[in-house]
Amino acid sequence: MKKIISTTKAPAPIGPYNQAVLTGNTLYTSGQIALHPETGELVLDDIKTETKQVMENMKAVLEAANMTFENVIKTSIFISDMNNFSQINEVYGQYFNDDTAPARETVEVANLPKFVNVEISMIAVK
Repeated sequence: MKKIISTTKAPAPIGPYNQAVLTGNTLYTSGQIALHPETGELVLDDIKTETKQVMENMKAVLEAANMTFENVIKTSIFISDMNNFSQINEVYGQYFNDDTAPARETVEVANLPKFVNVEISMIAVK
């Protein structure tokens, strides 16, 4: 059985999907981009600020499922320019403990929704 996870503290979906789906003890999140949840505007000041907004959006989705970043077992990071990797990684790393950090993949892609620079999705387990 699946339970739809939704919060107003993260951007509303812009298509036929949900912010996250909980099945059993496993949470599958949709990818988050740097949309500010209150204004709906993109936060693209610089790559670090953009990444922080993505992670704050993800934090809100996790909290809506009564989870934290400690519950995350896998992340997928999609970036439009691998030259931004170190700055994205620096911000991303602030949300995880190195000893318990999840498995991860980082992939450079041609384009992302709304032509943002970074999108992140996660899988978490209670």
